[in-house]
Amino acid sequence: MIPFNKPPYTGNEDQYVMSAMRSSKISGDGQFTQLCHEWFEKNTGTKKALLTPSCTQALEMAAILLDIQPGDEVIMPSYTFVSTANAFVLRGAKIVFVDIRPDTMNIDENLIEAAITPKTRAIVPVHYAGVACEMDTIMAIADKHQLFVIEDAAQGMMATYKGRALGSIGHMGAYSFHETKNYTSGGEGGVLLINDERFTARAEIIREKGTNRSQFFRGMVDKYTWVDIGSSYLPSELQAAYLYGQLECAEEININRRATWGAYINAFSTLTDKIATPYIPSGCQHNAHMFYLKLSGLESRTKFLEVMKNESIMAVFHYVPLHSSIAGKKLGIFSGADNFTTKESERLVRLPLWYGLSEQDVTRVLDVVSNAIACN
Repeated sequence: MIPFNKPPYTGNEDQYVMSAMRSSKISGDGQFTQLCHEWFEKNTGTKKALLTPSCTQALEMAAILLDIQPGDEVIMPSYTFVSTANAFVLRGAKIVFVDIRPDTMNIDENLIEAAITPKTRAIVPVHYAGVACEMDTIMAIADKHQLFVIEDAAQGMMATYKGRALGSIGHMGAYSFHETKNYTSGGEGGVLLINDERFTARAEIIREKGTNRSQFFRGMVDKYTWVDIGSSYLPSELQAAYLYGQLECAEEININRRATWGAYINAFSTLTDKIATPYIPSGCQHNAHMFYLKLSGLESRTKFLEVMKNESIMAVFHYVPLHSSIAGKKLGIFSGADNFTTKESERLVRLPLWYGLSEQDVTRVLDVVSNAIACN
C-alpha cells in the first residue's frame, strides 16, 4: 500500500524531544518554543509568532482578539475545514459563505464585497493547497470597509504571495502542524502569526489563560494575576522540540515535496482533455502541500477512487462544503449562488504526497493514475 500521507521526519526530532523532556520547562515556553518563535518571526516577517497546541486554537485566539460578539458576521469560503468556521461560531458569529474560484479552489475575491453587511467584522481567506488567495484585492476590500483579515494558512507554510509569506499579510494568520501538513510538531500543533501590533500584548495574555504570566517572567510585573479572558493555548515543550527539528530542514522538505509535485504536474499535463490539474496564479509560490486532480464529476471520482484502492494506492477526496452540513445550515448562510463550491468539490481527488516519497512509488502512482483516467 502506498499511503496518502506520512508525517515528515528529519532526524533531529528524537534528541530535541529528549532534551525537552529533561528540561525544567516541559510544560511549554522553554528553549525550543523560543527557537520556533524566532524562526517564524525571521522567516515570515510577522511581528509576533505564538505556538499553539493546534491551528484550531490559533484561530480561536484570533477570534477572541477581534472581540467577535454574538450577531457579528464573518466571511469565508464554504470549501474549508470546520475549524475555520468553529473558531468564530464559538464567539457567537454568523458565518457568511462565499463561492470559490474553480481554478484555485480559493474564495472568489470578486464576490466578497457583495457579502458585506453592517454586521460584518472579518474576512477569513483560506489558502487552499498552499496556493495564495488574491490578497491585494482582499486587503483593499477590508481596508475600504474597516474589516479585519485573518488568513487561514493552515496549508500555507513556506508558500508566498508576491514575495510575502502566507499568514503574514492579513492582521493575523495561522499555520497547522497536524501530521498531514508539510511540517508537524508531533501529530498536532499550530502557530498564530500576529501582524498587527495592536494585538500582541493581549495575545500573550489570552494564550496564558487570561493571565499576565508572560509579563511576570520577563520581570515586567512583580506578580501575575487574572486580567482578561483566555484559555490554555500553550503547547507542550515536546511539541516545540519536535517542530524545531523540522524547521531546521524546512527548505529541504519543501524542495523534496515540490519535486514530487513537479513529477505529477509534468506527467498529467497531456491529459487536460479528461482532467483538471492545479493552477498556480502569477506571483504565487506554492509549497506542494497537495496535488489534486479534478475529474468530470462525482460518479467519475468514485470509480477512480475504487481503482486506486484496488491497486493499493491511497487517494482521497477532501472537504464536504460546510454550507451543506447540518451545522453549516444552522450557523451560516451562503451569499449569492453556489456556482462552483459544490460542483468542484465533488470532482476533486488528492494523490499521495509526502516528504521522502520514493521515485519508484511516484512512478507507480503515475502509471496507475494514467491508466485509471484513460479507462474512466
